[in-house]
Amino acid sequence: MKKYHRASLLFISFMAVLIIQLKPAIVFAWGDNLGYNPETGKNGRSSYTIEEINNGAIGATPQSDGENYKNSPYYPGQIIFNTISDSTIGNEKNFVAARECTRREDGSWEGATKDTVWKGNDIEAEDGRYYIIRLFVHNNNPNGEDAIAEDTHVSFSIPNEYDRENRRIQVNGFIDSSNATPSEYWDYVNFNSDVPFHLDYIYGSALLENNGIGLGGLTLSDDIVKAASTDGVLIGYDALDGRIPGCYQYDNYVTIKVKAVFDYEYTVEQKVRLAGSDNDWEDAIKAKVGDKVEFRIEYINTGDTSQTGVAIKDILPENLRYVEGTTELKNSNHPDKATAEHDYLVTDGIRIGDYGPDANAYVYFTAEVVDDSLAAGVNTLTNWSQAGVGLKTIQDYVTVEVSKGFRFSTVSTVLLLLIVLCLIGIVILGGRMWKQKHHIRS
Repeated sequence: MKKYHRASLLFISFMAVLIIQLKPAIVFAWGDNLGYNPETGKNGRSSYTIEEINNGAIGATPQSDGENYKNSPYYPGQIIFNTISDSTIGNEKNFVAARECTRREDGSWEGATKDTVWKGNDIEAEDGRYYIIRLFVHNNNPNGEDAIAEDTHVSFSIPNEYDRENRRIQVNGFIDSSNATPSEYWDYVNFNSDVPFHLDYIYGSALLENNGIGLGGLTLSDDIVKAASTDGVLIGYDALDGRIPGCYQYDNYVTIKVKAVFDYEYTVEQKVRLAGSDNDWEDAIKAKVGDKVEFRIEYINTGDTSQTGVAIKDILPENLRYVEGTTELKNSNHPDKATAEHDYLVTDGIRIGDYGPDANAYVYFTAEVVDDSLAAGVNTLTNWSQAGVGLKTIQDYVTVEVSKGFRFSTVSTVLLLLIVLCLIGIVILGGRMWKQKHHIRS
């Protein structure tokens, strides 16, 4: 039997790209399904130090029962997970933690290392940042392969809704084993932010690391994201069979990756009219080649927090040509409009500043209708505008209808006139033939 010693594993992560939304779980803080513990007078499992376990707290050892410890009625002892208070990760009851990670340009990840400081209870979420969430799994029984936990599953629950009252998303991790006492364990880490957000799970990022099949990292199924119909995924030491022997040499680190995406609340609306007119702003107008049309883009902060670095961009279609120097901004700082220094609106977009709750801004610009590729007949030119705050982008559009050649109404009128003339001709010709048949002279 090997005594407990302090150890740590390197964490290796890899690239994954697809994103899914996940169901919430109502679980708070650490806990288990043991119920009332008369030893502690509280609900839940006891805590032990490494020395206490080596001295036989949960199973006979040479230190507690001598050389014949395997003949003790307390051998191999209780199967129990994550009770050690002075473990390699600190207190093992705090077995779910998170830290930032970085995705490199080549698609690989800069993840956790043995020197990484994990946040075991709270971490501040930042828009667009990636995070590794770790779940530590340790069968605390000191008697190795004589004390194997069976049917060991792990899972995570990531709510898809932001907790507005507590301004957070609480991610919970779970361990289940059929022959452990207790048989179910859970812990959490809070992602906190004053701005509403959601966590996108990085598909394919679940990883198992241990000194067996997980040496160097083994990819796990995405079923690790716990839904109502699943129990998570099996892990194991020699195979993914749910079997975890006791002692540190068989401990496991399970990780997933998520991305924080802030859900800024705002609107964007675009309108159009013929330039130089006093017409009302419309969603659609008719114009002809050579006309100039004016566009208006309105942004409104509909949330309850300030929004910084608001960006506006317009995507002009073919046959609408931007008129240089016409971009203007109107807001509380520029009530009489301010002309943009550069014409970036229809290329890279422009930044229009920061806006508090209920604040708004207008961006104006002019385009000319040209014939670069107009087709014969009616052409509908769709102009898109976009507003971006953080990683979120929303858009709106208007249309400009341009006709080339005869309008449909003109063609219809000509055809109708020809039909009427044909009918008149038929009537006249028919009348003459009738007269000739009956020998009637005019």
